[in-house]
Amino acid sequence: MTKNNTHNKIVLHPKNKHNNGYDFIELCKSLPALKPLLINNKYNNQLTINFSDNKSVKTLNCALLKHQYNIDFWDIPEQNLCPAIPGRVDYIHYLNDLLQSSQLPTCFQARQVNVLDIGTGASCIYPILGYQVYGWEFIASDIDAQSLENVDNILKNNHKLTSHIHTRLQPKQSNIFNGVINQGDMFHMTLCNPPFHKSLKEANQGSLKKWRNLNSKKNYNQKENSAKLNFSGQKAELWCEGGELAFIRNMVKESKQFKNQVYWFTCLVSQKDNLFLIKQALKKAKVEQVKIIKMAQGNKVSRFIAWSYFPTS
Repeated sequence: MTKNNTHNKIVLHPKNKHNNGYDFIELCKSLPALKPLLINNKYNNQLTINFSDNKSVKTLNCALLKHQYNIDFWDIPEQNLCPAIPGRVDYIHYLNDLLQSSQLPTCFQARQVNVLDIGTGASCIYPILGYQVYGWEFIASDIDAQSLENVDNILKNNHKLTSHIHTRLQPKQSNIFNGVINQGDMFHMTLCNPPFHKSLKEANQGSLKKWRNLNSKKNYNQKENSAKLNFSGQKAELWCEGGELAFIRNMVKESKQFKNQVYWFTCLVSQKDNLFLIKQALKKAKVEQVKIIKMAQGNKVSRFIAWSYFPTS
């Protein structure tokens, strides 16, 4: 008999709705379009989808957003990254923990929580989750105008979001905060999922490796071209010169200019080995607080680094 849930329990934030995996039966009730895409996992006879198929992953995301987060419409172009929602909302939950444990100065205490998303992409996933879960207000920024056009379309089709999430185009590719933080802005936090790879070639190799991990090795040769679609992503989403380390060090350097307008600057760090040099950059910037927050997601341990120019008291 086919079982309902395809995943064993995974370790996510205690408040994460996805700790028990995906209830595909309930998800199909919310979005019937998911049902034809379900398959049986041959190893445990549980329902699942083909996670190497872009349409299946995107439809699963639509179902999750509708069922768990009351989002009626969500779509992204084929060339943009399709985010994994359980991991994305984990970042949001841990950010909330960080904020709740902070001794905020008076200038932040009486304000609605405002968050800046650096590189929101076409999905706008962090602002959507952050508002729906915690009611935070967001500025969603990106250097790609087409991505922001897609975000605006998502917002237009979800009226509950339109007055709480606003897009802002970064006009200069070499800038991170300059051009998107305006005079008078006050943000409790910034968040960022930075580009990981150092070059397009490295990014393509990473995408192909992911595809191979989800498919039997004996079959991948005739299907390698699909990796480009199913693990797609535009340049700014996947790579930048110098990779993750260079991007975050530049972020640290630029953050100093806005030290009185942001309480917590935060950024995901995929490569643990980068932490030492990032902390050196933070020391040079003379920040007052630094925290490294670990997030366990199944067998994978991810993390984000947070820094503030405000003292603890």
